[in-house]
Amino acid sequence: MYAAAVAAWLATVVTILSRSHADRNVYPSAGVLFVHVLEREYFKGEFPPYPKSGDASNDPITFNTNLMGYPDRPGWLRYIQRTPHSDGVLYGSPTAEHVGKPTIIEITAYNRRTFETARHNLVINIMSTEEFPLPYQAEFYIKNMNVEEMLASEVLGDFLGAVKNVWQPERLNAINITSALDRGGRVPLPINNLKEGVYVMVGADVPFSSCLREVESPHNQLRCSQEMEPVISCDKKFRAQFHIDWCKISLVDITKVVMVHSNRPDPGTGILPEFGEYNPPSESLKGRDYFSDFLVTLAVPSAVALVLFFILGYSMCCRREGVEKRNMQTPDIQLVHHSSIQKSTKELRNMSKNREISWPLSTLPVFNPVSGEVVPPIHPDNYETTSMPLMQTQTNLQNQITIPQQRPSGKWYS
Repeated sequence: MYAAAVAAWLATVVTILSRSHADRNVYPSAGVLFVHVLEREYFKGEFPPYPKSGDASNDPITFNTNLMGYPDRPGWLRYIQRTPHSDGVLYGSPTAEHVGKPTIIEITAYNRRTFETARHNLVINIMSTEEFPLPYQAEFYIKNMNVEEMLASEVLGDFLGAVKNVWQPERLNAINITSALDRGGRVPLPINNLKEGVYVMVGADVPFSSCLREVESPHNQLRCSQEMEPVISCDKKFRAQFHIDWCKISLVDITKVVMVHSNRPDPGTGILPEFGEYNPPSESLKGRDYFSDFLVTLAVPSAVALVLFFILGYSMCCRREGVEKRNMQTPDIQLVHHSSIQKSTKELRNMSKNREISWPLSTLPVFNPVSGEVVPPIHPDNYETTSMPLMQTQTNLQNQITIPQQRPSGKWYS
């Protein structure tokens, strides 16, 4: 029984390895939109199942795609996957330069639950087509679609059907699909189910229809310049499912486009030929005198700074007047006021340090201005000094000080 379990485990391992190294071959055509869906169901069997049997396996799976031997994909190939629970999509439009050159894309799937990985290769064999390139190409901007929604086969088929009904061509192909974010668009706010928008380029073998030419009329061009929606007769054939911005439609006739070819030299291998030891051209180099540069950068600023230093030092040290000269030029009344302010300030500071000191000069006995009598202090010696204000009110002074009145000459009246 143990041998049977080991054999079953080895068979499972061999199956996983064979799946992870299996190559898929696809054959897109140059100038035609290529879409390849990376299905999560295809990779679920390569990861360990859930511990409990019967549980639905809905592991979050993400994909990484790159060109074999390189960290990124080719320039014409894009990849998108919204969430780990949705399928990934590879899409793009190969050109004639890639015809006959197999492109191997390494696809690595990451299981975000078990941290397991699985890998397989996608071999893209680009084929040439007689219809490439289609001479008449139109690019539409669809406002109510995201790129992954437009890449779905049924949605893209409905759009091509609407374009074919308006254009009436014999051959019609989707050439390329580009997200509006790749064209400099902004991510919309998550309100009212807003979409990012997508550009869809289609090509046909017949000239543009009159309906598509309506966007080039002066009236519609004026409305577009005023940010108003133009009037297109065939818009109702798209409006049911696709909201097209007719001001952003682009019509190109490649038969009238002048091709500019630049004569570029053939790129080399990037390896320098073997010439032996390298000898620099020392004879062509001339000596240079840096003394003038030294004077400009160091000597001149230093001299200016030294002169400013001497001027400042002379102004601050040699131009001092002195205290005696200052007092001689100051009026006596100002000196007296200044001296009294200093004494009062010093006295107040001493009082704040120790409240149990002698009374200040402002509280000494004063004399009566009429009689000349000396008035005693307004408080006893044992009075609480901490609660006594420095300035007494006029009411208290009137209660404590009585000024004698002079009798008028003449008679007294009762």
